[in-house]
Amino acid sequence: MRRKPHCMQGLTMSQLESLQQLTDQARALAQGPGGLRMGPAETEVARIMQICNACRYCEGFCAVFPAMTRRLEFTAADTHYLANLCHNCGACLHACQYAPPNPFGVNVPQSLAQVRLTTYQQFAWPRSWGALYQRNGLTVAVALSLSLALFLIATLLMQGTAWQRIEGGNFYAIFPHGVLVWMFGPVFAWSVLALGLGVRDFWRAVLPVDGSQPAPIHAAASAETAHDALRLKYLDGGHGLGCNESDDRTTLWRRRFHHATFYGFMLCFAATSVATLYHYAFGWVAPYPLTSLPVVLGTAGGVGLLIGPAGLLWLNLHRHPEHGDASQKPMDRAFIALLFLCGASGLALLALRETAALPLSLAIHLGAVMAFFLTMPYGKFAHGIYRVAALLKFAIEKRLPNRLRLGSE
Repeated sequence: MRRKPHCMQGLTMSQLESLQQLTDQARALAQGPGGLRMGPAETEVARIMQICNACRYCEGFCAVFPAMTRRLEFTAADTHYLANLCHNCGACLHACQYAPPNPFGVNVPQSLAQVRLTTYQQFAWPRSWGALYQRNGLTVAVALSLSLALFLIATLLMQGTAWQRIEGGNFYAIFPHGVLVWMFGPVFAWSVLALGLGVRDFWRAVLPVDGSQPAPIHAAASAETAHDALRLKYLDGGHGLGCNESDDRTTLWRRRFHHATFYGFMLCFAATSVATLYHYAFGWVAPYPLTSLPVVLGTAGGVGLLIGPAGLLWLNLHRHPEHGDASQKPMDRAFIALLFLCGASGLALLALRETAALPLSLAIHLGAVMAFFLTMPYGKFAHGIYRVAALLKFAIEKRLPNRLRLGSE
């Protein structure tokens, strides 16, 4: 008869239950909030941050390094917080004496970029859909846009309305307002819900604390977050000269192209919002005159979505190979391409609305916009949402007492 191991002899049932509870607690602590674990990417960031914490040369470059100095050890949640706080300007890599080929191999932008991808996957909603971040490449995005456009074009061909001039450029005569609402309303609502739940879980995982209690969100911290996010403060390289791109030279073009893209998108969103207000509140039905507020906002936004994404794509193609994570470039370019397609097709629709090409141009534009919203919760768009959350934590945390009293604080 096999004997029980000596270490288990004499243990009562209550002791076994206590041992199981301790094991469960240890497992929960190892896993961290939000189900975060110290995987290879998180472990590499923790290693690099320990080196950077001892050096402190880059302490004034961006928000990552002041946030780093408030810690001596780095949990999985810490690495995800710092990763999303990073704007990937590249300044620290080009200033670092321990960067490759040094044996320490310190590459802050690349290691943090790899953790960011894990953030998107870990906090995707539903969680099982996080794998879409690895598949959301340029080919998939363009193919989805074209497929949706071809479906709409096929519908027009079946109705015999694919090529006709419509008086006043009334695109509701092609696809009625109610049809468009039912097409885009659920997709937009799903995107907002998925992103909202994802960033909610992320915030719970990195929640700033004051002692043992969650730190309150003050108006000053919120205002600073909005200021830094809208200005893209940390794309100035920490010295106001901008990012490093292909070499040691700095440039502000990444910041400018980001501004053109962001504000172009927001102007287009504002145009849609104003048009919705006109339609439901005042009964003013599209199409609107060229000098109307929705058209002016949409035109300016469309121009921004041509200039910004085109510039970002050029920079992406010429970026230093050690900046960022090369495996994420397909996702980056898919996001850029869809934004460019939305802007270009929207401007083409405006230019052709008094011609027989209106139905086809409308189908192409709707296909691009639908593809953008379908991929929005599972593509590069998410980086802006998580970055704002990380900036908010930084703004809150810097107002709390620094118990370590190390570094500039």
